[in-house]
Amino acid sequence: MADKTPELPGNLAAAWGLRARPGKGPKRGLSLDQIVKAGLAVAAADGLAAVSMSRVAAELAVGTMSLYRYVDSKRELLDLMVDTAMGPPPAADPGASWREGMSGWASAQLAAYRDNLWGVQVPISGPPATPNALGWLELALFYLRRTGLDEGQKMSVILLTSNYVRSQATMEAQLDTAVRALEQSPSDLMAGYNKLLSSLLDPQRFPELAAVAASGVLGKADDWDDEFIFGLQRILDGVDVLVRSLGGEDYRQKPS
Repeated sequence: MADKTPELPGNLAAAWGLRARPGKGPKRGLSLDQIVKAGLAVAAADGLAAVSMSRVAAELAVGTMSLYRYVDSKRELLDLMVDTAMGPPPAADPGASWREGMSGWASAQLAAYRDNLWGVQVPISGPPATPNALGWLELALFYLRRTGLDEGQKMSVILLTSNYVRSQATMEAQLDTAVRALEQSPSDLMAGYNKLLSSLLDPQRFPELAAVAASGVLGKADDWDDEFIFGLQRILDGVDVLVRSLGGEDYRQKPS
């Protein structure tokens, strides 16, 4: 007996446009796209905590129950908002090496997160299965296809890289919230931090930390782009060791 096609969860059916259209009723002309855009507007203006079915309905000037004809729950709405916010990936560059491709892929993902920092607060609901998420996955696999990595290794590299991107975006989002709450600029915050550590650290107990504090490096606000690139390149350095050991083909080489 042939396996039955699994029934799609509500969020995936909605994301892929496979959910049956609601029947006629109040406020005809309302669409799933309008609901998602309204949710995005609320998140952009007031943060993820402000997103509720009632708030989104108010943005659209409809009753809250009207939304449930298009989405089953707030959780489903959030999944659709994240997929829409991340958007499709950039076009593939056939002339890029695997490393150039993955570096650009990671930077493009971070840029999308930075435009929607609320998105990292939405818990991951499962493996990527929405249209845009699969598009990003496809692009990463495109860049890794001539590395000599097997399929499992490719997926592991993508998971490692995407986790690093999400971690960077999460840290930036949390620090942005902290800085806003303290009503200080990042430079003033770090200068104060360096002075605080200098007063607390006993060189006998914390010789290494005391030396770092004395250098003044902790008193400077980080350049997030520099920090991100530094970490990303170290990750790719490690992947490169594996690729070289497998005799993987660089993308700048033409396939035979």
